[in-house]
Amino acid sequence: MLIIESDKTSGEKFMATRLTVTEAVRNFSEIVGRVRFKGERFVLLKGGKPVAELVPADAAAPVRLGDLPAVLEDLPHLEPEDADRFAVDLESGRTATQGP
Repeated sequence: MLIIESDKTSGEKFMATRLTVTEAVRNFSEIVGRVRFKGERFVLLKGGKPVAELVPADAAAPVRLGDLPAVLEDLPHLEPEDADRFAVDLESGRTATQGP
């Protein structure tokens, strides 16, 4: 059954198919493929009540370019010596993956 749902965080409307957990288990590979390749969403029901949602992974946490400054600001800040060690580790990793 196709229904219209609302995203709990953004309030954005989307279409979702309701399936029982049993139906989902029997057709799991097909359902995951539809989520992955077609962007479909599924609401899983147990005892007639919604218990879970299957949604594309990128739909779980959309970040827009305009949000990037706030996201970066929320990241933990490194002390200068930690930043220096991190830079050395990055360079070491680059060197190791470039090969001879």
